[in-house]
Amino acid sequence: MADLLLSWRFWALLSAGFAAATAILAKVGIDGVAPDMATFIRTVVILLLTGAIVVTAGQASDLGRVSTKNLVFLTLSGLATGASWLCYFRALALGEAARVAPLDKLSVVLVAVFGVLFLGERLAPHHWAGVALIAAGAGLLAWRT
Repeated sequence: MADLLLSWRFWALLSAGFAAATAILAKVGIDGVAPDMATFIRTVVILLLTGAIVVTAGQASDLGRVSTKNLVFLTLSGLATGASWLCYFRALALGEAARVAPLDKLSVVLVAVFGVLFLGERLAPHHWAGVALIAAGAGLLAWRT
């Protein structure tokens, strides 16, 4: 069990499962609610949950060890997350969850490209094939017939 908890694959798959649940729960929850208000409610819930986890895990004192660089990039990441969520909820309010979520997951394609361009990561040809398949799959799911 300890090995599982240290596996990035375990946590990534768990993240995917929660992301799927997020789309379905948000689509039901946004009915009759303005997308920005729905994003606000979701953000407050996440703030309370993560705050409780940080306090319970005894990590609150770690805040003083966050460098300026960490703070700048985490702030920018938070702003990007907020913008993403605002756009996602607006898309969910206007479209079907089964078609919105795949387009949102084009972020996987963009992360691969940005990782190579900005972080110096390398992808093998079979990885690029996977990236292309993700892009094609998202396009096919979003395409209206």
